[in-house]
Amino acid sequence: MTNYTITIARGFGSGGKDIATLLASELNINCYDKRILTLASQMSGYGEEEFLKVDEKLRGGYLINKIKEIPDLLKPFPEEHAFISDIHLYEFQKKIILGLAKAESCIIVGKCADYILRDKENVMSIYIEAPRPYCRSRIMDKMQISAEKADELITKTDKYRADYYKFYTNGNYWTNPVNYDMTLNSERVGGSKECAEVIKSYLRMKGFIE
Repeated sequence: MTNYTITIARGFGSGGKDIATLLASELNINCYDKRILTLASQMSGYGEEEFLKVDEKLRGGYLINKIKEIPDLLKPFPEEHAFISDIHLYEFQKKIILGLAKAESCIIVGKCADYILRDKENVMSIYIEAPRPYCRSRIMDKMQISAEKADELITKTDKYRADYYKFYTNGNYWTNPVNYDMTLNSERVGGSKECAEVIKSYLRMKGFIE
């Protein structure tokens, strides 16, 4: 079967990463999130000659093996600072995302992946969100912090993600449902397992899986 890519954008605390991780396990494919940024950061420090050699290999087995060397971070990763653009780093992330989508079926969380892959075939883009009380409760439990601190992190992280998306997509809005195949309220749907089932139903309808 032809490779397919699922991109997942998510509000902080909505459970988007948990849904992506569960879905990847059930579909037996890889899920990529912070490892993309880590690999891009490593590569952005390469000299021009070394970069050209690596750039030729940013596809297929080399890329997959390289990114798998990086540990996956399962805990919440809030953004407490204001967004500052870094075009050089973003271009490396873009190359990695395009390379992964070409090399294998996978799930890519965040990183404007829906926009980067918008013209590619066999791409399904999902946005996960939930009401503030639901997100707050999940962040409090996962990070062992107060309600006030959880609210602060949700506000700052969602603003960072919105600013990041707007800058690198030339003014598009991160929460615009037109950007995605499907938008899910994870609280109303019922949680990670139920959201994963809804997504798999859509994948079957589109012929991505049996």
